[in-house]
Amino acid sequence: MSSIVRRLMALAVGLIMIKSVCADEVHVAVAANFTAAMKEAVVDFEQKSNHKVIVSFGSSGKIYSQIKNGAPYQVFLSADQTKPELLENEGLTVAGSRFTYAIGALALWSAKENFIDDQFTVLKSGTFNKLALANPKLAPYGAAALEVLEALNLTQQTNPKLVKGDNIAQTYQFVATGNADLGFVALSQIMNKGQLISGSSWIVPTDLYSPIRQDAVLLENAQNNQAALDLLTYLKSDAAREIIHSYGYKTQ
Repeated sequence: MSSIVRRLMALAVGLIMIKSVCADEVHVAVAANFTAAMKEAVVDFEQKSNHKVIVSFGSSGKIYSQIKNGAPYQVFLSADQTKPELLENEGLTVAGSRFTYAIGALALWSAKENFIDDQFTVLKSGTFNKLALANPKLAPYGAAALEVLEALNLTQQTNPKLVKGDNIAQTYQFVATGNADLGFVALSQIMNKGQLISGSSWIVPTDLYSPIRQDAVLLENAQNNQAALDLLTYLKSDAAREIIHSYGYKTQ
């Protein structure tokens, strides 16, 4: 074996060892609406960084409460701006780390083909069994859904048929299983690469609800965690934004 080959092999081994030494682990709490996009982003991030990402999904409200009660998360990706800002004001985050990683979109969806049209006729007519939405006290997408019903003057009409999920993932399941004929879900849950995955839907015009700006923040226990720092940097990258956009989100 030539000396040049030996040197190249030694260099390669050294780089692998450096990467292994630099590898770290980060525990991330993520709003349920961002599940599919986050799973894809994590695969890409881990391949590029060699870090390990542990992800927990749930409603932003419950995650906020868990963090307040000492849950060992290091990064929080919320479905709104309010809860990361509250944590920031309470001194539980690293100053200056908060930013908007995605701007969400709301859709009215049914697992049934041709059940929902562009005029949301079935919603106006009331010819459905149940209308699902996320608990507005815990999930920003649920609060947005109530805004839409109010804007369309359908609050009183639909109230007897409402069924509320603890988070947007459970809301989606109500509709997917037929327990509700239709429901307000995150566009990201029913879209992949710009295409509707199944059923029928109406993408709700954004002027009917307040912008769903979703903020990420570094928690105070992770200011020296390289994996956490690198993950937040990655979420601002072109590669991450391409994934985020493919699920129907916008970015700033």
